[in-house]
Amino acid sequence: VEREREIQEFKAVASYSVTAEFTNSAGKSFKAKLSKNFNTQKEAEDFLNQSISSQYKVSDIETKPAKKSPAAPFTTSTLQQEAARKLYLPVGITMQLAQRLYEAGLITYMRTDSVNLSQEAMSAAQAEIVKSYGEKYAKPRSFVTKAKGAQEAHEAIRPTDMSRHTVNIDRDQARLYDLIWKRTLASQMSDAELERTGVKIQANNHNELYAASGEVLLFDGFLKVYLEGNDDDEEEQEGMLPAMKVNESLQCPSIVATERYSRPAPRYTEASLVKKLEELGIGRPSTYAPTISTIINRNYIEKGNLEGQERPYMQLVLKSGAVTAQQLKENTGSDKGKLVPTDVGTIVTDFLVKNFGNILDYNFTAKVEQDFDEIAEGNTNWQTMMNEFYNTFHPNVTEVEANAERESGERILGIDPQSGRQVSVRLGKFGPMAQIGEADAEDKKFASLKSDQNISTITLEEALNLFLLPKILGQYKNEEVEVSNGRFGPYVRFGNTFISLPKGEDPLDVNLERAQELIDQKLQADAPIATYENMPVQKGVGRFGPFIKWNGLFINVSKKYNFDRLSQSDVQELIQDKLQKDIDKVIHHWKEEGILVEKARWGRSIITQGKIKIELGKEVDASKLSLEQVKELIEKKTPTKKATAKKAASKSTTKKK
Repeated sequence: VEREREIQEFKAVASYSVTAEFTNSAGKSFKAKLSKNFNTQKEAEDFLNQSISSQYKVSDIETKPAKKSPAAPFTTSTLQQEAARKLYLPVGITMQLAQRLYEAGLITYMRTDSVNLSQEAMSAAQAEIVKSYGEKYAKPRSFVTKAKGAQEAHEAIRPTDMSRHTVNIDRDQARLYDLIWKRTLASQMSDAELERTGVKIQANNHNELYAASGEVLLFDGFLKVYLEGNDDDEEEQEGMLPAMKVNESLQCPSIVATERYSRPAPRYTEASLVKKLEELGIGRPSTYAPTISTIINRNYIEKGNLEGQERPYMQLVLKSGAVTAQQLKENTGSDKGKLVPTDVGTIVTDFLVKNFGNILDYNFTAKVEQDFDEIAEGNTNWQTMMNEFYNTFHPNVTEVEANAERESGERILGIDPQSGRQVSVRLGKFGPMAQIGEADAEDKKFASLKSDQNISTITLEEALNLFLLPKILGQYKNEEVEVSNGRFGPYVRFGNTFISLPKGEDPLDVNLERAQELIDQKLQADAPIATYENMPVQKGVGRFGPFIKWNGLFINVSKKYNFDRLSQSDVQELIQDKLQKDIDKVIHHWKEEGILVEKARWGRSIITQGKIKIELGKEVDASKLSLEQVKELIEKKTPTKKATAKKAASKSTTKKK
């Protein structure tokens, strides 16, 4: 929420960066950047005009050796970050895969904040490096944990057998194992040796210097196996520079001044959020993934899906003695895959910060962990510590419960010019919404915000546009056609049929002609492609791929069929196979009781009765269960209904005389 507010309050500032292409006496070209940016287009244009007559030479060359060292073996945090960068895995999936690798005995324990390797592991890594790459690539080394409050109860995450380069298992598990193996091996390898060259270029008619840099890899060392990723999208890779000497004259075929805008801090990804949590000392290796999955599941944050929007920028080019200007476009504001706080998340955060500021303080978790360490070492009594916490926390909870107002995030936008009534936005029962009319007015109007709109940023005009829907477009095939916006996005209603608008299409731009196109497409898609037992068969594409629908059954269509040209025999085969599979799954079916026991995935089984579902482990032989045993299991699962206590009638007692 804090990062989102930084982004919303950020004001982009434009400046012009200048890059020139130079050619040396041998005809080799390279690019160099001016060490100064210009604030306005006029300043940049004046500089390019001044450069028309410029002559250039190399003023300074600096060459120095450099080296790159390998990263430490994986901790839970760095494994989650690197798997997100390199394998594009969410942190929760990474931990599931690591758990399976650990259970299979392929890696060490995967919840750790230590970067240390045992002596045995270091020796095994050295032997494998020497065997596979040679003696000069081996360099044993130990690492120091930098994480705040690290406990280092376990080794770093590493393969149990360093000689096992690959594993023949599930693809994602194999990819994660490969990442762990390479990182561990690289941590015990030699530094990479480089030679870095920096060149300064000066002109004869101004004092601004151009700079170019490049590097040459002399010895690859650990880079032969692994290079750590990073979260900086803007990082540029340095290339090689051609051979040059001081005072050598250079030709300059072109200079480009490009308008660039300053950028706010980026939204967090799962990987960068884990990194930030670790830096702040919030949580433990075992809590990073559950923390992120919990705030996503509770709809406090969501994965962004906005493509961004186009923004114009200017580019000035000096070529062949003339300066030309052109307007180009770039995409900005994309949040695809980034973590974006929802209105619910923002309101809940504000409520908690307002009422429980000490708990929401970043140092709170670190302080509690420090107290626990003191308890573990016998320096502090745990009851004293808990009493100190609850003696302030419990009264705070009681006071908030009794006096705090329900937060809705209400924001008043202005006045509706047609009715003269107040327009506001707030969080309602079904999500963010706009409202025309005061809270206590009887004839209030409501409209849901679009998925890409936010309570804190929506304008009065945008809110009023929401009330233009629903809009009757006319009649088509004797049915009323309406366009509107609902809980699941904008749609066209054709009689009792609802058709979602394509992503990014504004419902206010939809006319009757466009609605007819969408209706025809829907009717064509829903038209039966065949019949089976005198019932229609339809086809479609869903979340899990192509399917056919018959008699309420959804049947996946595998790649062995030509989905675009399904024949009657294909349809018949798919339905019969599905029906047979459903029959084969049944272990018990007590129809009178409405109880079904079926086989499930991975050797498990499921008991179903109405809305009650009970999953049985693979150690239970469901075929041997009797009806009485199944009923007993269902009874345990069925929630007990609370009896409503009847209020006793108050009796009036009369005094005896």
